[in-house]
Amino acid sequence: MSKKEKMLYPFYVISHPFDGFYEIRHREKGSVPLALLLVFLFGLSFSLNRRYAGFVVNLNNPLYVNAVSEVIGTFLFVLLIAAANWSITCLMEGEGRFRDILTVIGYSMLPIVLTLIPITVISWFIAADEESLYYLVIYISIIFFVILFLIGIMIVHNFSFAKTLFTLVLTLVSLLIIIFIILLIFSLLDQIKSFLLSVYTEIVLRV
Repeated sequence: MSKKEKMLYPFYVISHPFDGFYEIRHREKGSVPLALLLVFLFGLSFSLNRRYAGFVVNLNNPLYVNAVSEVIGTFLFVLLIAAANWSITCLMEGEGRFRDILTVIGYSMLPIVLTLIPITVISWFIAADEESLYYLVIYISIIFFVILFLIGIMIVHNFSFAKTLFTLVLTLVSLLIIIFIILLIFSLLDQIKSFLLSVYTEIVLRV
């Protein structure tokens, strides 16, 4: 595929998800860098929406919205979801690779990416009794994302719909376990740091 075709391929995927995700898995038509770019654009547009959406629909304090931390958080969360799903599907004879799962997540985010910035601008002109239109558009894009994600996971792993739902439940459990282990490691490292610092302080004071 040419670079132009790869750039436009996510639009083909959201309009033909079954064929699109099948070709990502079996004909190498997906692009991990492009998927990560879409994840970045999702994180950025999400943060911009939280910061700049009109006051009628925005319940967040813009002063507490940090685009950098939210984009990084989005990347980390996506990587954790991909790792959790890959770890579970490997045990259940899933055919999808880690890169396929990342591509599915990134490409599935395209409807939200295409929605957030325009709806943020539109929110500046929404009156108090028109906010339901804003939320309707947001909810439709989220539902579209969920549908694409489910189809993508089902196709790349060659699962039935029921097995896909079951593996996603296990993915959630795996994700919680991974987060718990990471927090445990950070807590342990913090305790080691405190111990070494106390030992150093004790040595300095005795000397």
